[in-house]
Amino acid sequence: MTTTLRRALMGAVFLMTATAADAQAPARDPENTLYMDLKSGRVVIALRPDLAPKHVEQIKTLTRQGFYDNTPFHRVIEGFMAQGGDPTGTGTGGSNLPNIPAEFTNRARFLRGTVGMARSQSPNSANSQFFIMFAPGSFLDGQYTIWGQVVQGMEHVDAIKKGDQQRNGQVANPPDRIVRMRVAADVRE
Repeated sequence: MTTTLRRALMGAVFLMTATAADAQAPARDPENTLYMDLKSGRVVIALRPDLAPKHVEQIKTLTRQGFYDNTPFHRVIEGFMAQGGDPTGTGTGGSNLPNIPAEFTNRARFLRGTVGMARSQSPNSANSQFFIMFAPGSFLDGQYTIWGQVVQGMEHVDAIKKGDQQRNGQVANPPDRIVRMRVAADVRE
C-alpha cells in the first residue's frame, strides 16, 4: 500500500469516526444553555449545574431579568481572560441579588473557554461578575467557581477588545459589551 493511499484511508476513517461521534453527541439542554450575543457573533455556553447549581441558577435568573444586556467587559487580559457582568463597568458593581457561597470543585479545570465566577478576596462574595478563559489557568483550579463552558463561538470571545476600565472606559476607546444574553429555552428562533 502506498503512503498516499494509506493517508487517504486514515483520513476517511478519521472523518467517519468524527461524524459518528458528532451524531452521537447528546443534544444540549436548552434550560442549561446560554446564548451570549457579542458584536461579532453568538457565543454558546453550556451551563454546569452539576458543578455549581447555585451559581447557574443566579446566572439564569439575572439573564432572564435582562441584567447582562449591554454590560461591558471591563477587564480583558490578553492570553488570560475576559471579565464582565458589572453594570457599572468599574469592576466593583453587582446585582441586587444576594452573594453566592463558593462552589469550588476539584472535578473541573480552568481551560480555554471555561466560564468562572469572579469574586473579591472572600470566597463567598460572587454575585454577577464572571470571566471567560482565553487559555488554561490551572492556578485558578479549586479557587474559583466554574459554572459553564463555551461550546461554540470562542472566536467571538477572542475578538473582545483587550484592556481594562482605565483604558477602555474612555469615550474614545469604549469597552466591548454583551449585546444580549438569553437562556436558550427562552429563545424562539
